[in-house]
Amino acid sequence: MANILAVGAHPDDVELGMGATIAKLTRLGHKVSILDLTDGEPTPCGSKEKRRQESQRSAEILGIEERITLDLPNRYLEDTILARNELAIHVRRIRPEIVFCHFWEDRHPDHLAASKLTEAAVFYGKLTRSEISGEPWEVSKIYYFYAIHLRSNINPSFIIDVSQDFHKKLLALKSYKSQFIENEKNAFVFDYLKSQAQYFGSLIKRDYGEPFVSRERIGINDIRDLI
Repeated sequence: MANILAVGAHPDDVELGMGATIAKLTRLGHKVSILDLTDGEPTPCGSKEKRRQESQRSAEILGIEERITLDLPNRYLEDTILARNELAIHVRRIRPEIVFCHFWEDRHPDHLAASKLTEAAVFYGKLTRSEISGEPWEVSKIYYFYAIHLRSNINPSFIIDVSQDFHKKLLALKSYKSQFIENEKNAFVFDYLKSQAQYFGSLIKRDYGEPFVSRERIGINDIRDLI
């Protein structure tokens, strides 16, 4: 079974991009951890304590191993050496084979910074003769999820069939009442995500799918892995 780390800029970003995939992975016995680079505050609705409670409730629904929240600044997230080192410490401690992070094209500057920061921290995590605490660890693969503020035509490298687990994505997101229920302008997100997942599912002849991108070519061991 795989050890997996998903990194998001804010609480709920990972759920928006790949919540159903995480529910599927944990159901299949994989070990999944989520790391939020910021606590997401300030926002129009919410507080630090409320958002912490919401993210933990979502984690329980998805069945993840661990959820970590770093103390980096929401709205002003940057790919700095200190931030890279802080994330690299957790990469070394968790020792994931696979890391998921934000797609590298977005309107939200925090999402762009999160993508660059995660890539750099994964690289730092494997360095020897480093001041970063923990034993060096080399991540095998980085994949990118879509939780973007762009309405663009995306071309995924692969799509995961999440038909059996999509309902858990919606349940997890409904844990974030401050963001998607109390903040009425975001209430559209549930219908939008359902339509999006149905579209990507239709591309692989499944009810629901979640798309991902890889910068590298993807190999398979068995032709039967294809659907």
